Amino acid sequence: MAVPTTVSGGASYSPASTPGPMPGQTDEPGTPAPRRPRRGFGLIGPRRQGHELPPEQFDALALPIGDDGVMIGVGARDQPAVLGLHRPTPFNVVLVGGLWTAQVIGLRAVATGARVTVETGRQQMWASLAQAANGGYQSMTLHDVGRVPPQGPSIGSPVLVIRDAGMRPPRGRVSSAPWQSVLTLLPYMSPVAPRLMENADLVGVQRVSPEEAVQVGRIMGLPSMDVESLSTLPDGVTLWCDRQTRLYVATHPTDVESGLLGGARRMD
Repeated sequence: MAVPTTVSGGASYSPASTPGPMPGQTDEPGTPAPRRPRRGFGLIGPRRQGHELPPEQFDALALPIGDDGVMIGVGARDQPAVLGLHRPTPFNVVLVGGLWTAQVIGLRAVATGARVTVETGRQQMWASLAQAANGGYQSMTLHDVGRVPPQGPSIGSPVLVIRDAGMRPPRGRVSSAPWQSVLTLLPYMSPVAPRLMENADLVGVQRVSPEEAVQVGRIMGLPSMDVESLSTLPDGVTLWCDRQTRLYVATHPTDVESGLLGGARRMD
């Protein structure tokens, strides 16, 4: 969504006054006065007026905000679907789906320059991916459940924490924070799923049973058409939704991702 952004001009400088005669000099007509250098800054450069724009033209300066992030696939009309994980505010995501999709998101987050921390009880499922993603750097680190240390996120070093802690993930030691998003992976709907989904900023749902689909629809306020579709979604397709919007996204692996993770699948 584009957010109107106004741009103001830089500092406006008025012409400097002409320096008077130096000691020991006469103020003779036609003799150019020497220019005084500014210590540490050099001579004053060209002077320009501040840039001004009338309010009715502000929309012409609109910049796209919110269309940057991790490319997670394509929508129904083949438009790019981007998940904005790197934010100056805490951001919680719940994915009811397969490990494959969570791993693709993690790998693509690394490609955007983020650090990915995986909290998991099945490190053997992540080890080869972490080794490939690191490439000599600690871009993706693995930790046992409940043992994630503080990550120190910043605007220059955003963090994605992926919690792969089973059907009943315990409360994490590291929570979402500015520039640190948390993605909690649930293989299926579980007793803790409603609480996690209600508190999430964004929910992704892959193929679930018809009974689970009804539960998801009740929690997220989905229309009956979407509830019915949740039990028939193909592998690699996710319904991403919040209380106001929803989007079906098909995630197609690249050649590199296929080599590391295989084809899209719902079951692990």
